[in-house]
Amino acid sequence: MKELISRIEDLDKGQVKKASKKILKEIGDLQYQMFAQKEHSVLIILQGLDASGKDGLVRDLLEYCNPVGLSVTSFKKPTAEEYAHDFLWRIHKHTPGKGMIQVFVRSHYEDILVPSVEGYIPSDIIEKRYDLINQFEKMILHNGTRILKFYMCVSQEKQEERLRERITNPEKHWKHNDGDWDTLRKREQYLTVYRQIFERCNVVPWEFIPSDSNWQKTWVSANILLKTLHSMNLEWPELVSEKYGK
Repeated sequence: MKELISRIEDLDKGQVKKASKKILKEIGDLQYQMFAQKEHSVLIILQGLDASGKDGLVRDLLEYCNPVGLSVTSFKKPTAEEYAHDFLWRIHKHTPGKGMIQVFVRSHYEDILVPSVEGYIPSDIIEKRYDLINQFEKMILHNGTRILKFYMCVSQEKQEERLRERITNPEKHWKHNDGDWDTLRKREQYLTVYRQIFERCNVVPWEFIPSDSNWQKTWVSANILLKTLHSMNLEWPELVSEKYGK
């Protein structure tokens, strides 16, 4: 990660955006090959404070991917049905099948993060969730799924700027939520819980994505995803036909 960020400092914005476009196109090619082969899958988990750029990263990172092999799930406040089950029930059914890239915009980590700060679930129950999440991710890995956990690092100044824009820009009114400002006032409390999550839920290591600038965010995350896809040694499936041979 440090190497990627240092490379950003050696390039100007235009150079980074041009390099990123090339990487994103290669990601698209490899994603479609993975879909055809159906031996591997990728789960991308996006976590971050409000207005850290999670939705924008989904759009930019997967720009050249084929929608047939993609799925994106955004986890909001649990419904009454979801509350009636264990906290991983709603998560597990969205994990990716072979050949798929699945993106979680927020995830099972919200079930530690929010109740820890807001205090509506007993601490002993929250405490057990750390180990349960580690076991859950081990199981997913065992099934052949690569997991990428991206934490979107946004400064307080940029976060406030983006939240204000949701009020002043008509095209972003739909993103506004009064509760986001309450969360902003508790920023340090949320960051404290996040630090505990990073330390205790690291079966899969966290990747920290600089997110104040969209072009930097795309560059770093795209390099990580491309490296992951290359590590799978993807191949096009061989012909299987009774008429034409193998």
